[in-house]
Amino acid sequence: MFKPDSNPTGPTPVASKADHKPLCHSVADCLDHYFRTLNGHAPNALYDVILGQVEPPLLRATLRYCAGNQSKAAGVLGLNRATLRKKLSQYQINASDLK
Repeated sequence: MFKPDSNPTGPTPVASKADHKPLCHSVADCLDHYFRTLNGHAPNALYDVILGQVEPPLLRATLRYCAGNQSKAAGVLGLNRATLRKKLSQYQINASDLK
């Protein structure tokens, strides 16, 4: 679906409700693609690989949403503040850079 505007390069795409799907569908699609591209190789430590790909953007986005407030971010994430701090250290994320 496109919404016309005054943009001389053409219409601006607008997402419709039909374009939105739950995050779990996107994850499943990505995992299916990952398995197809293994070319017969066995996956290794997949759980850790997935967490390493998902946790950092989750932490960054939540901290931005909470304006860098770690206590608030921990609450939003459902984590203890010490656990959040440990994960920030693990992924070398500086909360003050995300304000």
